[in-house]
Amino acid sequence: MDKYRLVIVGGGPAGLAAAIAAYDKGERDIIILEREAKLGGILNQCIHNGFGLHTFNEELTGPEYAERFIVEVKNRNIKYLLNTTVINITEDKDIRALSSDGLLTIKADAIILCCGCRERPRGAINIAGARCAGIYSAGTAQKLVNIDGVMPGKEVVILGSGDIGLIMARRMTFEGAKVKAVVELMPYSSGLNRNIVQCLNDFDIPLYFSHTVVDIKGKDRVESVVIAEVDERLNPKMETAYEIKCDTLLLSVGLLPENELARGAKVALSRITRGAIVDDNLMTSIDGIFECGNVLHVHDLVDFVSLEAKEAGIKAVDYINSGSNKHYEKIEIKTTDGVRYCVPELILKNEDYSPLSLKMRVSNVYKKVKLEVKCDDEVIYSRMRPVVAPGEMEKIDLKSEQVLKLKNAKEINIYLRRME
Repeated sequence: MDKYRLVIVGGGPAGLAAAIAAYDKGERDIIILEREAKLGGILNQCIHNGFGLHTFNEELTGPEYAERFIVEVKNRNIKYLLNTTVINITEDKDIRALSSDGLLTIKADAIILCCGCRERPRGAINIAGARCAGIYSAGTAQKLVNIDGVMPGKEVVILGSGDIGLIMARRMTFEGAKVKAVVELMPYSSGLNRNIVQCLNDFDIPLYFSHTVVDIKGKDRVESVVIAEVDERLNPKMETAYEIKCDTLLLSVGLLPENELARGAKVALSRITRGAIVDDNLMTSIDGIFECGNVLHVHDLVDFVSLEAKEAGIKAVDYINSGSNKHYEKIEIKTTDGVRYCVPELILKNEDYSPLSLKMRVSNVYKKVKLEVKCDDEVIYSRMRPVVAPGEMEKIDLKSEQVLKLKNAKEINIYLRRME
């Protein structure tokens, strides 16, 4: 059995940033386990720009952003294993992985899970119709076009307005395909507004809110899809149904944190985010196992993933050097009145009052609201927001004096207060 003080599962943007931060904190006994043949994760197929504005103050493509971190990992001689798939993690932090050398068993003092997320498949949304060729998740189509140089189709309908779907609408257009429609079940987009403008509006691609695909037609390959408007309960109104001829249907219907390893280690998971329930050190319910990045909750920007992962790397080293926080009492952050969830969910009632970031999403589109944090009967944070939407993560940065009140509270609530 090999032994490492810190094991990082995943060599994408979160894993790379966590490893660099842990090294810079003073830890040298680190290994990154990555199942792909190259570090960088999903960024390697994201050849569009828009990455790095917060981290590097310049626009980079996905591979360029990843390369900046890969270079830093190599400059520090941080060990990593490629083509290595972790298949099991135990509560005692024993890791089993498969590599080209066979079965590996690794003992860790601390583990950071940076496994990213996967796309929700067709089977999870129960679309009726034929099981023919031409149906892809948006990420799969992205890999086919950007990595393999293969076009999935020529006439495309996209179901879901997630960021990958919006970006692929533009990418398919660049490659000569005709994107006939982007169809969104909800009355609002789940993607960033800038992507709607740059990827749809700039190319006159129609976006239909409160619509869904109710049937897929075709024998050997998709020949058309039937879309219909939905009511307030999201049930299709079949009298509004109409057919769109196409040979390809791309699904951009949500991302699911890749938490099978966490589940196997008996980590407590959130029913809302599908990620781990973590405290303000980003530690899960299992002592010494941390989570960050999209495996914890889906982020809008990779810059935010890197920032969160940096924090996880620092906290993991603190844990290795000083031991468990299990003896501290924890208080739950409650989210109500339009706030869907908050990360972290738990606050340790310890003496660490350093500044703290709270990340959350709202449950609907709201205008003219105040986002507030209340500790017992005192509002310690309040910010006016002209518009909030589920597609954009909200972030609250608390100062040390606010964290002091947070950690001495009996009850913490985060909510939206409507100003109209």
